[in-house]
Amino acid sequence: MYWHWMKQQSRQEILIYLAVWGLLFAAPMLSLYVRTVSDASVVFDWSEIFLVWRKLAVFLLLFLIHNFFLAPLLIHGHRRVTYFSIMAVILAAFIVYQCSNKPNFREPKGHRPPPRMEMEDRHHPPSDRHPSDHPSDGHLSEHPSERPPHGEFRHQTPPPFVGERDILSTVVLLLMFGANLGIKGYFRSRHDRKRLAELEHQNLEQQLEYLRYQINPHFFMNTLNNIHALVDIDPQKAQETIVELSKMMRFVLYEGDKKGVPLTREMEFIRTYVNLMQLRYTDKVRIILDLPAETPDHTLPPLILISFVENAFKHGVSYQQESFIEIKAAVENHHLLFTCRNSKVEKAHEEKPRIGDETSGKKGGVGLANVRKRLNLLYDHDYSLRINDGADIYTVELNIPLS
Repeated sequence: MYWHWMKQQSRQEILIYLAVWGLLFAAPMLSLYVRTVSDASVVFDWSEIFLVWRKLAVFLLLFLIHNFFLAPLLIHGHRRVTYFSIMAVILAAFIVYQCSNKPNFREPKGHRPPPRMEMEDRHHPPSDRHPSDHPSDGHLSEHPSERPPHGEFRHQTPPPFVGERDILSTVVLLLMFGANLGIKGYFRSRHDRKRLAELEHQNLEQQLEYLRYQINPHFFMNTLNNIHALVDIDPQKAQETIVELSKMMRFVLYEGDKKGVPLTREMEFIRTYVNLMQLRYTDKVRIILDLPAETPDHTLPPLILISFVENAFKHGVSYQQESFIEIKAAVENHHLLFTCRNSKVEKAHEEKPRIGDETSGKKGGVGLANVRKRLNLLYDHDYSLRINDGADIYTVELNIPLS
């Protein structure tokens, strides 16, 4: 488990630690070098640097323990109780170590002369003093004028167990652990964001694949219905239709899984589909197809428009009464303006069920719902789709950016 956590440390995180600790260990040498340059009496002494390095080594050892063993417990394992329990033990051990390394205090035997008497001895040699200044019993004179001020005879006491430097070292240690947690938490959150983005991208690709595979069977089933109807009417035409269908299948199989296809290929695909569908209808069905013959060098997602065309032929054509389908496309300012209009007819009891026909509870079926999902996934809000379901005419207006 620890090895897995250690491998999760990014290269940038390790470089940050190396840079910080490198500067800390180089600071004593730089400081002493500056002192030797500014003051000729100062000698470059490596023992002084080694003394500082020895103190830094304790902090480095605790940092390594915290970075590789303790911090992962909190950042990756979310084991807060274990982390803070071990941290309390480490802090207590560090404080004991700091206090135990103080120089030993030993009280001298006998009574040490107070500071005031030492100053007097320094300025007045024993030969110049009056005999009365040296009591024979070894004790100070009891004369009131010679009695030292109150407090000068207090014995020197040892320093407290926890001193100012110990508190400062402990605070520095806590700040070091906090900085380590902050850096590790930042890189962990960055790794999580990157992983979430990858998962969202994979989920997006899976959804698009799912939607594409929903479109293809629907399209092929409707096209096979056309060929089925032509077999009895015009076998030669049925054979030509199969050739056209093979071209369309090649487009779906080899181009349908790409992120983008040339706009010219997409227009050709729609034109072939309309020609195949037009074979099965009489002159009562008026079909207007206005597609650009030469399109600029742009791409768009494959099979993004065919669902609107399928929906128009499915719900806008009647054998009994006049009907129409109007399909137009134009390129303006790197945007594709696509319009599909069709008449609305009632044909619930008009036709027999055909091979592979798909029905749904509402007009448009799953095809239009799927294409709307694809548009949302591909363009988010950078597109417009307006559908006007009028009393007699059904209109679709799509505006999407071109790559």
